[in-house]
Amino acid sequence: MTVSKGSSPFATPRVRWSITLATLLAILCLPAAQAQLPESEISAYIDTTSENSSEDQRIQARIAGVYQMLEPLAGVEVEVREGVVLLSGSVSNNVQAERALSLASQFPGVVTVDDGIERRLDVQGNLSPMLAKIQSDLNQWLRALPLVGLALLIFIVVVYLGYSLARWSRLWLRLTPNPFVAELAAQAVRIVAILVGLVVTLNLLGATALMATILGGAGVVGLAIGFAVRDTMENYISSIMLSLRQPFRANDHVVINEFEGKVVRLTSRATVLMTLDGNQLRIPNAMVFKGVILNYTRNPQRRFKFELGVASADNAVRAMSVGVDAMQSLPFVLKEPRARAIIASVGDSNTVLNFTGWINQHETDFGGARSLAIQTVTNTLDEQGFSMPEPIYRLRFDSPSTRQSLVDAATELPPGTEPSEGSKKQPGPSSTSRLHAEEVMDVSPDTHIDGMVNEERAIENETDLLDAKRPVE
Repeated sequence: MTVSKGSSPFATPRVRWSITLATLLAILCLPAAQAQLPESEISAYIDTTSENSSEDQRIQARIAGVYQMLEPLAGVEVEVREGVVLLSGSVSNNVQAERALSLASQFPGVVTVDDGIERRLDVQGNLSPMLAKIQSDLNQWLRALPLVGLALLIFIVVVYLGYSLARWSRLWLRLTPNPFVAELAAQAVRIVAILVGLVVTLNLLGATALMATILGGAGVVGLAIGFAVRDTMENYISSIMLSLRQPFRANDHVVINEFEGKVVRLTSRATVLMTLDGNQLRIPNAMVFKGVILNYTRNPQRRFKFELGVASADNAVRAMSVGVDAMQSLPFVLKEPRARAIIASVGDSNTVLNFTGWINQHETDFGGARSLAIQTVTNTLDEQGFSMPEPIYRLRFDSPSTRQSLVDAATELPPGTEPSEGSKKQPGPSSTSRLHAEEVMDVSPDTHIDGMVNEERAIENETDLLDAKRPVE
């Protein structure tokens, strides 16, 4: 074959027929190649596609059915592809759109939800459902009015019965030890009546869940209030315990912690004392309940003591015997138990003696008895020749000239001056010049504070929780 210069190699008819034949053969071989795939794989692919399509249709039908049951979502259109839910259409507001999205995502087999819903935000679509709900609620309340009235009547009757029972003061005073506890019992009956009325009312209205919420909230609020008023609650509980235990009586001479006085009354908040200076003292009951109480009145016998010093050269044992006999001669000192004396200590210039004696403080004033006993023993020891020296201090001067000048200055007096009364020799006490101690000092009990306490108790401004009929702790 001869190809002329400048011509294409595909220009001859024979070449064109060869290309056309090759193309036809390639086209005919394609179905044969496809026929070589396994029939099982082809059928599996076809089955999977068919199953996915039927599942999507089932999901789509269920979602659409739910939307049709809900009037606000009736305008939402649903399409499902490969588990993906495509939502379109329109709703009245964003709340309904979110509701539609939430419902669609809850169906099994849903992969995701595509939000294509239009929010109309029109007046009619948003106002009409609200008015319809208000009307429905109003109609429901109107239908429930007889039941509500009956429940309210039952609540009022139960509360009235509880309050009537709480006002029966004679019953509570008979069942409880004092008026304070009686008032607590009556208040507890009132609270129980209110709770019973609420339980019956809410059960009748079918609001038991609300009742549980109210009780739970009341418990939390009560716990918070309890922490906030912890000191007040502690004082209140202490008042109850003191009223039950009765640790003292009115007019008792007590020392509570560092506070001393005579008991006026025990109130629901504080213990009232009349101090020995005539002042009113109120101690919180929490301090009284936890404090140390010293009661001088419970035991009529009370011991007094004092110390006297005699010279180291004197017979201390004989001085003790003389002092004890002098105390026993006093009419207010009890014969049993007898007065006693011991050597407390030995100093540089004297021996310190400790004297003790007993009195009946219901008949004798403690302070006056002690003072008179000190005076009597001192005078008796002095009469018997015992000396009670003052402390002696020894001074040492190293320089003789300094020592002599100090002695001269101490002994010489200016011209025209007399020795002072203090430097003169004091005469010893004589029995004729001394008045009898009993004539000088009255040792009868001081009833002035008792009178002030009685006047204070006569003022009925507060309830006294002390009961003389009940035993003392």
